[in-house]
Amino acid sequence: MDIADLLKLQTQVLWAAFAVAVAFGFIAQRTHFCTMGAISDIVNMGDWTRMRMWGMAVGVATIGFYGMAWLGWIDAGKSIYTSGRIIWLSALLGGALFGLGMVLASGCGSKTLVRIGSGSLKSLVVFFVMGFAAFATLRGVTAVLRVNTVDQVAFELPAGGALPMWLSSGLGLDPALAGLLAALVLGGALLVWALLGPEFRSFNNLLAGLGIGLVIVAMWWVSGHMGFVAEHPETLDAVYLGSNSGRMESLTFTAPMAYALDWVIFFSDTSKLLTFGVVTVAGVVVGSWVSALIEGSFRWEGFRSTQDTALHLVGGALMGIGGVTAMGCTVGQGLSGLSTLSLTSAIAVTGIVLGAIGGFRFQMWLLERE
Repeated sequence: MDIADLLKLQTQVLWAAFAVAVAFGFIAQRTHFCTMGAISDIVNMGDWTRMRMWGMAVGVATIGFYGMAWLGWIDAGKSIYTSGRIIWLSALLGGALFGLGMVLASGCGSKTLVRIGSGSLKSLVVFFVMGFAAFATLRGVTAVLRVNTVDQVAFELPAGGALPMWLSSGLGLDPALAGLLAALVLGGALLVWALLGPEFRSFNNLLAGLGIGLVIVAMWWVSGHMGFVAEHPETLDAVYLGSNSGRMESLTFTAPMAYALDWVIFFSDTSKLLTFGVVTVAGVVVGSWVSALIEGSFRWEGFRSTQDTALHLVGGALMGIGGVTAMGCTVGQGLSGLSTLSLTSAIAVTGIVLGAIGGFRFQMWLLERE
């Protein structure tokens, strides 16, 4: 493969990633798929329907991810989530900050993009604040604080950071087979649990669970199979085209918001290349916009009050800082990360849930005070 072919393939990978992200935005807007909403329904109403959507999506994504690894289409160990270095404090604290922030900002990173496509101007403000805070936590002042504090607290797992790696090492199983077996058991259990709820078995709920799960799988395939080049013609190294991390990627939104702002601001700088994360941010907004137009739900929305503005600004900042610190958001760690059966992802999701519960209690305190 020469450079011209490589650039052509990279363009195809980015278009494919954009198309899959459009599907995510369309499905999320149409079905009201929302992690914060799922937690809120449980805390405030005892309703597990939207959490069953989320559980089914994780189950489908997990089976799909390790199914592709078993078939040899992707290398399950080539993602950031399966690293053997477990930054547990960063994942837990970052997740908690993100969870609190998403409550204050009326939704997580993916929901923010979906709401922008539906006409929410306040979500557009959250996007800018979240992207700025995320960039500062990637490379700026909060990055220095993060690297020198919470990121220092970690432990190493020699076998790797995901459950199938431990099974393979401990039982002497083939890594691909260990992954498939773990995915079928755990992912299958999530599917069964979701379908056991009679109130869950409706078209929209099934579309959300199956559709979002398959979108995560498709994105892993685009990045890890379609975009994988075993030998770059100049460096002779293996590369994942369009990747910001240099590894196989699926959907995540905190760092990509920062990359999207960076790409727009420094567009004339030829070193700023269009990447996987940037096109997926745009794709979700477009998918949501199309869905909102089709169902006639597109509405301009602004802030209701000074307090509403302040809460969304703080929430956006907390999501940007927390999402980067935890190495992912409700989609990055919660769907893409959990599909790899990563320990770090499980810790981050725990932090997000705890932070969200704290956010709901804070909101109740505000209502009672008023």
